Amino acid sequence: MHKLLGLLTFFMAVQTVRAQRDTTITLSAIGGLKFNQTRVIIKPNTRLKLVLQNKDDMAHNLVVTRPNSRFRVVEFALALGDKGPAQHHVPVMDEVLAHTVSVEPGNTDSLHVTLPEGSYPFVCTYPGHGSLMYGIIYATNEPKRLPPVAEDMNIPNPNRTAETAHANHRATTSGHPYTMKLPAVYRTFMPDCGPAAIAVGLPGPDGGQSYVFDAGQCRLRYAWSGGFVDNTEQWDGKGQRLTKVVGEIYYRDKGRFPWRIGNGEPQPHFKGYRLVNRYPEFHYVVNGVDFRELIKPLPTKRGLIRAFTLTPSKQDVTFLADAQPGIELKSSVGRFENGVLRLPAGTRQFTLTIETK
Repeated sequence: MHKLLGLLTFFMAVQTVRAQRDTTITLSAIGGLKFNQTRVIIKPNTRLKLVLQNKDDMAHNLVVTRPNSRFRVVEFALALGDKGPAQHHVPVMDEVLAHTVSVEPGNTDSLHVTLPEGSYPFVCTYPGHGSLMYGIIYATNEPKRLPPVAEDMNIPNPNRTAETAHANHRATTSGHPYTMKLPAVYRTFMPDCGPAAIAVGLPGPDGGQSYVFDAGQCRLRYAWSGGFVDNTEQWDGKGQRLTKVVGEIYYRDKGRFPWRIGNGEPQPHFKGYRLVNRYPEFHYVVNGVDFRELIKPLPTKRGLIRAFTLTPSKQDVTFLADAQPGIELKSSVGRFENGVLRLPAGTRQFTLTIETK
């Protein structure tokens, strides 16, 4: 009987220790390329479950790395290129301790990891996210010895100068800390665009062409030639600064939201994007009509080819375009009349060409 009581007492003690060392913490991805928490403090060897809730309008992931490995993991994730989506933008390397899958807006996923004493970065490794969207897990028995939040070099702080390690990764004159391969996709903050900007660099002569897609409004905002973007200040930790356009803007969409479905007020909803041979194909829904848009450069001159795939609608589907000096718009179906393109009934695919005169 005494042995049974002893075993029962031991079992209950072990279960108590396990309960104390099993911890679940929920992080949220929120607008502006941020996590709602950037410092997590736990006891060493805690069995940690990290839950990622995506409250943003873009997909994100959550990657926990070995100490002092965040920059290296982010750079290897960027180098995945068109292999990135299949791997949830997570490189296969020893520095990655645990990660979630790609989490679409409104969804959740979780990871499990047990961390000895130390400091472990966590980060979103989607292209263009890792320089801003990160934090730190401290596994420590002495939390009072941690630096104050305002002085913590392991968490984002736009009012703080860049940490030394980050300075070692400073951008070159092109504004990038790694060799740029085009097409390239950045989720960043761009001038004259909403907070959900997606900058895309396209290949081509004389620095190529680039454009910005506003995921919040589901529309192309502007295009330029002669370069891509300069992210120097964001790589330096000044996350709220706008990314700089490199080159000359030749096209701006200053009009209303371009799509109309019947006579109703358009209500666009962004559904993400996928890479097709490294080119992003944007997916959005407008009043029940499903759109996919793939944008490529004109092969011989400055301009863009916008390839649309859409589901048929029983209502009229029209595209609105304001006239711009020096710009000619051409459609593969129908024709523009007073800036309005009416798609023939049953149209499933068409292209819209933006061409400089």
